[in-house]
This record gives sequence, C-alpha cells and structure tokens, in this order.
Amino acid sequence: IEVVSYNGLTAEYANAISAEYLIRGLRNASDFDYEKTISQLNNIVGKGLETVFFIARPNMNHISSTIVREIIKGKGDASPFLPEELDI
Repeated sequence: IEVVSYNGLTAEYANAISAEYLIRGLRNASDFDYEKTISQLNNIVGKGLETVFFIARPNMNHISSTIVREIIKGKGDASPFLPEELDI
C-alpha cells in the first residue's frame, strides 16, 4: 500500500499507476449509496477499476473527515480519531 497525493480524478490516477482496486470506508447506508455511485463511475472511467468497501467499527461510525478537520482547525485534540503514525 502506498499513500500519495495527486490532482485530478481518482480513476485517472489509478489508470496512470496501473492500480486495479480502490479501498473505501463505509460508516452507514448513506455512505454506501454515495460510494456505490462513485464506484460504478470509477469502474467506467477507470477501465475496470474495482472498489473494495470496509465497514467502520461501531465505535467509529460517527466519525467523519469533516468532523476531524473541524477539531484540528479549532486546535482541539483529534488524536482519538486518527491512526498512530507508522514508521515505514
């Protein structure tokens, strides 16, 4: 697994690096409905790009990146909602 930053469409970037799969997280049914549509479009634009979904743990399903960003902007402690830093 490699974490990178890019510009443009995810499916186009995936094509450029010959990726075959995207990993996405789901918290609830609303996330699934939204992500399902995106995955179908990515499959077309990404020429067969498949999306694999992981369901959030029950104790984390209320956390969103928007909420975490707001905590950080407000100078709060977001560490309970972030993974520990990895040494790679």
